[in-house]
Amino acid sequence: MTATYPRYALRVACPSIRGVTAAIATYLSANGCNISDSAQFDDDDTGRYFMRISFQPEEGHTLEQLREGFKPIADKFEANAEFFDETKKKKVILMVSRFGHCLNDLLYRWRIGALPIDIVSVISNHMDYQRVVMNHDIPFHCINVTKDNKPEAEAKQTKIVEDSGAELIVLARYMQVLSDEMCRKMSGRIINIHHSFLPSFKGANPYKQAFERGVKLIGATSHYVTADLDEGPIIEQDIVRVTHAQSGEDYVSLGRDVESQVLARAIHAHIHGRVFINGNKTVVFPASPGSFASELMG
Repeated sequence: MTATYPRYALRVACPSIRGVTAAIATYLSANGCNISDSAQFDDDDTGRYFMRISFQPEEGHTLEQLREGFKPIADKFEANAEFFDETKKKKVILMVSRFGHCLNDLLYRWRIGALPIDIVSVISNHMDYQRVVMNHDIPFHCINVTKDNKPEAEAKQTKIVEDSGAELIVLARYMQVLSDEMCRKMSGRIINIHHSFLPSFKGANPYKQAFERGVKLIGATSHYVTADLDEGPIIEQDIVRVTHAQSGEDYVSLGRDVESQVLARAIHAHIHGRVFINGNKTVVFPASPGSFASELMG
């Protein structure tokens, strides 16, 4: 019988220094770990080095033991290092307003295991999707947001995040601007889907802008949320071709499909530790073999 080992991963970000790759590989090998997948990138522009490694601890070392033993190497290379269990699902909160295509897509992917996350709550400023969410046995919170009650509403949202232990917030077409304080508090842990191919068309109705300009490509952008509206580091983008024969309504319908796919791919990259924020940009490594497989394959 073939032995089954835990699936661990290591993320490293540090200044670009000769020998860091060898030091990491040597450390893992010396501690009985078998590397199954590895990706690295050396950014000449920022002088930063990024690495992600999947491995199996074949001699029984725990995550805590590996973290502790790695500290001298992290100190030597001034590295931010994160060891984690690839099989542990991240706790995620979804936020939505009145457009439910991204929400429904994420719920389906979650249900069949294609998106291995633990959806701990859905927050909305409308009641439209209460039944859909509760039918999935997921807590639903409707928090109305107005100009007058925004601080109080966001305090309620923050309490839900803290009480649930959520590690990631996904704005699945949530049409309210988050405060600067919340963006800073959850920096690198809020993902948004913008319904256009940033930075070309911004605001509330980018498809209308695109239609009026007669563009031939429309798309969607998923990015981390920062205090600068729609300016956060981009994680994932995609496009669909349109022609002069399409109506403005066609743009919206085609765009919804792209939005759903792009948001799901961005979440997938984040939860597997494949995304590194690199200044105003991101480094996004390819998915490890098998990470797209669903528990319920059709």
